[in-house]
Amino acid sequence: MSEPSRRPLGMLALLASEDTAKPDADGAATRRLQSALEQLQIQVVVAASAEDTITLLRSNPAIQCLLLSWGLPGTNATRGALEVLAELRARNEQLPVFMLADRDSAAGLPRYALELTNDFIWIQEDTPVFIGGRIQAEIARYRKSLVPPMFKALLEFSNVHEYSWHTPGHAGGTAFLKSPVGRAFHEFYGENMLRSDLSISVGELGSLLDHTGPIADGEKYAARVFGADRTYYVTNGSSTSNRVILMASVSRGQVALCDRNCHKSVEHAMTMSGAVPTYLIPVRNHYGIIGPIPPARLTRAAVKEAIDQNPLTAGCEDKTPVHAVITNSTYDGLCYNVRKVEALLGESVDRLHFDEAWYAYARFNPLYRDRFAMYDQEREDTPGPTKFATHSTHKLLAALSQASMIHIRDGRRPIEHGRFNEAFMMHASTSPLYSIMASNDVSAAMMAGPGGETLTGESIAEAVAFRQTMARLHSEYIADGEWFFNGWQPDKITDTETGRTYAFHEAPPEQLCNDPEAWILRPGDHWHGFAELEDHYCMLDPIKVSVVTPGVENDGALAKHGIPASIVSSYLDNLGIVVEKTTDFTILFLFSLGITKGKWGTLINALLAFKRDYDHNRPLVECIPSLTNEHPGYREMGLKDLAVKMFASMKALRTTTHLAQGFSTLPHADCTPVQAYEALVRNEVEMLPLSQLAGRTAATGVVPYPPGIPLLMPGENFGDAEGAVLGYLKALEAYDREFPGFGHDNHGVEVRDGEYRIYALK
Repeated sequence: MSEPSRRPLGMLALLASEDTAKPDADGAATRRLQSALEQLQIQVVVAASAEDTITLLRSNPAIQCLLLSWGLPGTNATRGALEVLAELRARNEQLPVFMLADRDSAAGLPRYALELTNDFIWIQEDTPVFIGGRIQAEIARYRKSLVPPMFKALLEFSNVHEYSWHTPGHAGGTAFLKSPVGRAFHEFYGENMLRSDLSISVGELGSLLDHTGPIADGEKYAARVFGADRTYYVTNGSSTSNRVILMASVSRGQVALCDRNCHKSVEHAMTMSGAVPTYLIPVRNHYGIIGPIPPARLTRAAVKEAIDQNPLTAGCEDKTPVHAVITNSTYDGLCYNVRKVEALLGESVDRLHFDEAWYAYARFNPLYRDRFAMYDQEREDTPGPTKFATHSTHKLLAALSQASMIHIRDGRRPIEHGRFNEAFMMHASTSPLYSIMASNDVSAAMMAGPGGETLTGESIAEAVAFRQTMARLHSEYIADGEWFFNGWQPDKITDTETGRTYAFHEAPPEQLCNDPEAWILRPGDHWHGFAELEDHYCMLDPIKVSVVTPGVENDGALAKHGIPASIVSSYLDNLGIVVEKTTDFTILFLFSLGITKGKWGTLINALLAFKRDYDHNRPLVECIPSLTNEHPGYREMGLKDLAVKMFASMKALRTTTHLAQGFSTLPHADCTPVQAYEALVRNEVEMLPLSQLAGRTAATGVVPYPPGIPLLMPGENFGDAEGAVLGYLKALEAYDREFPGFGHDNHGVEVRDGEYRIYALK
């Protein structure tokens, strides 16, 4: 096996000139410059038009310098150099630009061009060696400016090649080289990754626990980028970030307001802190998609009523809520008007916590203005609530798995750093992975400046193109009397300037990419199916795409024919396409920064292939062989046969109806989550089948996953035998028995021989 290279990335310059092939003096001088740069080990890529130059700038972020001819041909008789400068500076403010010009043309350059250009090259007057040296120095400065503080320190230290006498024991990867399997591991991950896996003992990099040195510099840098007063790097995911915030803000016996749509990590945080949760109930639609909490339920009067009706608050000396947690955006992409939420809940509580794990990109595109926690706001004489936000930077930004950030904007009842850090240290590892912290650093740097809007804009544009393609195909198939999938999105779009209304697939893509009005959930619109909404209160995030399978009417009733989403997901998985989330009739796809036209084009082809195979009832042994290999009972069935049988069972078991009822009904709380957990630890529990759980108290949370939203919290009552909670669980249990390979994943539920069993308090 060859040793991995540790050479730095090579220098790359883009030469945008129409002269490189010309036989005249300018052409000869340009070619001499190109040769001189290559002798300095600067690779040169050549473009001869503005169109080609812009394409290369968009597709190759490794370009570190632009050499731009003022005479570059443009499109439609426009000045090509100006086109290129406008495109470049909309994407990158720092890339050095040298204008290839003579003194006469330089004297006549418009101010706009002068402002966007770093320097000039007098190609006929200065020597190629002199010019090459200036370019080389400028590229070096540019490369140095790119790297954020913590990642920069890590790069510098990992290049020292010091002898390690501290943990980790692989000592920069050396230990792996002593074993055949270790060498395979070393070659797979590479020396740079292993050399950057360092001990907390490395003082040059600072401390995550004390927030000192380059780590602290990185956190301060991220705070500026994300609009926070303080930012903390977390290496255990936003599950830990949520726990840190709750543990710092709420203590035993205090009342906390909690979105019932919160992730189970908030449940864990409530349990660990001893908080008394009072739940704020969101709405659901006919697909079972969780909507927002209606504004009427966030008013001071509504919050007081919810606390007074909560049986757990009866023993609280003080019923004033001290903390509130809201999920924004939801798993399915519903984003609140945070100004509105802050104004409503700020009347009741001094600390607002927004779980924005799936939403770290929102600040960087104007489409989401005022719909994220750290929105731009003027500091008022009377401060608003202190706000917290958690971001899973690994989910839809470019960080490594487990990377997360906590952002804080101080307001009323702030928690100063010293006290907050005690909760942070309680949950943080004393051996954090530096690569995770560095990826947080890099994620922030990628979003800084115009790059953030460009990258998020590209994700939005890809999602819009996919949505419109799906909507067009759906419209064409329906017109021909056939079926096809559709996207969960508005049916029609109205141009706010002209008043013209379009079918979704015919709307101008520019409007869908840039106008928030196109994505607002309007009161009474049947496509979203949510009641109790105010106009402009909630918006659908275009990059979270729910593909809808046939089977549900607008009133929530099941149609005559339908295709369960789980069989579509299984089919896609066989083609190497892994989806984010599957419900009864929706499949969620996330258009992150890494999605390309090739990826979503492949997805379109796969969905068309499913339609073709479904319509022809292709044998399952051919289209989902992994299913028939594991479960031979399906071998004689076709794809349509199975889908029809599954849909009939869902109809008979009323799974969609039970889901809506189960998540819309607030169970009676018999005790707090921490009391239930303490009973679990003392073994004052018993594991029982569903048939014996009526009227009993849950010892653990029951959490369908994904998305990890609790159906039942610890300490809550299972209710009647045929009530909302047990009715839903029994429907899932019966379905799982009938269709092995399509079982539901419910945390807190143990399945024994097809029977659901759950811990209950004795």
